[in-house]
Amino acid sequence: MKFVAPILRLTLSLITIAVFSLTTGCAHVAVAKAPPVKHVFIISFDQGNPDLIQRSDMPTFHLMAEQGAHDWSAYTIIPSLTLPSHTSMLTGVGPQVHQILWNDYEPQKGLVKVPTIFSLAKQQGLVTAMFVGKEKFEHLLLPGSVDVFDWPQPEDDAKAVARVFAANVGKLKPNLCFIHFRDPDTAGHKYGADSPEKIKALENCDAALKIIKDAIADAGILDRSVIILTADHGSHNIKDKNGKTVGTHGSAERADVRIPWIAWGMGVKKNYSITAPVVQYDTAATALWLLHVPVPDYFWGRPVTSAFETH
Repeated sequence: MKFVAPILRLTLSLITIAVFSLTTGCAHVAVAKAPPVKHVFIISFDQGNPDLIQRSDMPTFHLMAEQGAHDWSAYTIIPSLTLPSHTSMLTGVGPQVHQILWNDYEPQKGLVKVPTIFSLAKQQGLVTAMFVGKEKFEHLLLPGSVDVFDWPQPEDDAKAVARVFAANVGKLKPNLCFIHFRDPDTAGHKYGADSPEKIKALENCDAALKIIKDAIADAGILDRSVIILTADHGSHNIKDKNGKTVGTHGSAERADVRIPWIAWGMGVKKNYSITAPVVQYDTAATALWLLHVPVPDYFWGRPVTSAFETH
């Protein structure tokens, strides 16, 4: 039954497309008061199947899930593709509204046409940053919305992204930061959705997660931070033209649309299992709510307030 609720909410949310076209976001969602968080870090494990994460050797991820609030059956959008899914994660609306329907870096198609959570945060004078493993995220770089954007080259694996983050966080102390690990997606497509190589990639991401968590602590801001661990989509296996097992995604299959959603840090309920349905675009609303940035009424997403001690 849990799958039905987000799909129903997505269907009902189509009504908001008309609202979005008529309003610039003057009205806002009224919700419970958020804890006094100053820093929100969204970390996305590309092609992060929750069942595979649960059985991989990822001690930092697993401890944060155990200590914080967790949902191992959250859902992404359809199509379950990297750029459309992350755009929903970072704009609070579905692809019918944000219109990022492609999945490669195609500069001729321009930038996202709706505000991102970074542009909304900048309107409130907050510091923003993105550290990513794929060039395609440049489609989300609205002018003046991100103080630091880094796609490390020539290496862009999780540990490279984490090292660049660690080199910047002490000086930058971002209020809103997005971090993307590409490794599981790269391994999953090449070797299979549940292959030993993909498990190793997830374990490398966990090592990168520890680098990031330690760097936040070294910057002296961990006690006022919330870290959200999630994914853009899952994946499933198919046979390629040579009969080799490879991973793919993009469909409405449960394996493709099911993602983890973990909150850890200030004000997060301890050892809490989230039972209310969580959908991809709820991450955007939750991040804004935590930072006391008004959540626009046109958002499809709603803050996952049940994961937090509210007032």
